[in-house]
Amino acid sequence: MSEEKGIFVQPSIPHFDGHYDHWSMLMENLLRSKEYWSLVETGYAEPEDGVTVTEAQQKRLDELKLKDLKVKNYLFQAIDRTILETIIQKDTAKQIRDSMKKKYEGNARVKWSILQALRKEFETLEMKSGEKVSVYFSRVMSVANKMRVHGERMVNVTIMEKILRSLTDKFNYIVCSIEESKDIDSLSIDELQSSLIVHEKKFHKHDNEEQALKVTHEERSGGRGRGQGSFRGRSRGRERKFFDKSVVECYKCHKLGHFQYECPSWDKEASYAELDEKVEMLLISVVEENEVGREDVWFLDSGCSNHMCGDKTLFSNLNESLRQMVKLGNNMKISVMGKGNVKLQLSEFVQVITEVFYVPD
Repeated sequence: MSEEKGIFVQPSIPHFDGHYDHWSMLMENLLRSKEYWSLVETGYAEPEDGVTVTEAQQKRLDELKLKDLKVKNYLFQAIDRTILETIIQKDTAKQIRDSMKKKYEGNARVKWSILQALRKEFETLEMKSGEKVSVYFSRVMSVANKMRVHGERMVNVTIMEKILRSLTDKFNYIVCSIEESKDIDSLSIDELQSSLIVHEKKFHKHDNEEQALKVTHEERSGGRGRGQGSFRGRSRGRERKFFDKSVVECYKCHKLGHFQYECPSWDKEASYAELDEKVEMLLISVVEENEVGREDVWFLDSGCSNHMCGDKTLFSNLNESLRQMVKLGNNMKISVMGKGNVKLQLSEFVQVITEVFYVPD
């Protein structure tokens, strides 16, 4: 028992719930803290009949018997009566513990079978879409700890490598940054989880901002449907009103009566490839090298169809079996000689641009 401000507190005794490995670990920790564990491991020996013992030896034997009674008291409180009734020998704590171990620990073949199932579960773990980082870490650590209990030598580096290669695609550039800038061997699981949670919060903030902008745009344009001639007010109780297009000015031809996407003079040939040709559409920015002053400048357009690069050495991986034609904004057609990923160093982070066309021309 422990003492705190003059009050004695009875320590919590782990109750056996059928999971022997976990219960055995808790009981061992409790009995070691009481300095009783040696009685469970080795027990004590009674002197043989006719053997004379000294006064000191008898005193030591009496002390061991008293400690053994205390250990048995812990075991009796932890194990249900129905289980205790199946244990034949209950004279010493060691006999009770040995009987429990034989009944519930299982043989080597059973433990190996369980471990194989856990290994398969560990390898197939994947982060679900929309799943939080903390929840996924909890799932991985639960399986990893079960593997450790069944004898697997599961080091932290193995767990972290598994997590990094099984995150969702939105974490790709963060994973590349961690692998490039940090030593995984010196990184703890808690530090990795903390780093990913920080980036996760940035994702949520970005998504919320995009949603707010989308809602604002829809409210200003009179609703989500483009071809609708009426709009819904902000209050659900308001009735639908007719929307007069005669006051709308087209951003393309600056005439009244229609929106830009409805403009009859809109040149659709510049925005898509011919239907009977298997070509991609590229919008490019051409800048003279002497104007830029350097050769490693990239122009990133989040709204473009594809990015392209003419320098083969910049690709971290490249599939050169891809062959197709692309059409530029000026209707010029050029050849694509492959597609791959490019890594760009931005301060201390590494940004990965995926599915970049390799266009030598």
